Amino acid sequence: MNDETIELLAAYAHRAWADYMDYFLRQCEHEDGSFALPHAYHIALRKLIATPYDELTDIAKNSDRDEARKMLAIVEAQFSRSAT
Repeated sequence: MNDETIELLAAYAHRAWADYMDYFLRQCEHEDGSFALPHAYHIALRKLIATPYDELTDIAKNSDRDEARKMLAIVEAQFSRSAT
């Protein structure tokens, strides 16, 4: 894998992380500007973190599959560019 492919994948990983963190922070913000992680959200995240991929719900697996497809598209595009 070349440096350009690594950089594209790293940029994608950062964007995916940033999008998730934006979502996460919005879940924790209150209208008055204060910030707290709702207990139920904390429990749900801890459960998801502790769950191996093969035990995830179909919804969670499909989300991970979508992310994998996005990464694969980057890799395939780089390989097809290098093949020409």
